Amino acid sequence: MSELSEAFSSQIKKIQTRLETRGETVGFAESCTGGLLSATLSTRSGISKVFLGSVVSYHSRVKNELLGVPQSLLQVMGEVSTPVALEMARGVLRHIKTNWALAITGVAGPTGGTLEKPVGMVCFALVGPGYSETRTEKFEPKSREYVQQAAVGFALKWLTEAI
Repeated sequence: MSELSEAFSSQIKKIQTRLETRGETVGFAESCTGGLLSATLSTRSGISKVFLGSVVSYHSRVKNELLGVPQSLLQVMGEVSTPVALEMARGVLRHIKTNWALAITGVAGPTGGTLEKPVGMVCFALVGPGYSETRTEKFEPKSREYVQQAAVGFALKWLTEAI
């Protein structure tokens, strides 16, 4: 098991234990990670007690129609923005009916970046009981897979700290 996998495993265990203790659940809305966060969490046996599901909303139409992100927000802010990530997370709360929701949207690369939104820029939102926050991180654009893994690592760490 790699050091990264061990770190993920430790965080997933903490997330599962804390949510089970509190009787709470979590769900995700993923764009640039394409379901990698969900797949990573689901490696742990028994996680279904706290992880209800996710929406991989890779296309703006899915963000709009499934998660309820307003089309006007997508047009004005673009898919890679903290306001869009926040609406994605709120959509998870509404539709999957979890206590906690984490959303990820970004530019994994190697193409698609701009000066304002370069490859490696990822926006996150985390919403839960009495908690609502957004963050933007810039990961080194070594490769598409690296950006995706780094985003998953950040998301797991943040979720572990927040709950």
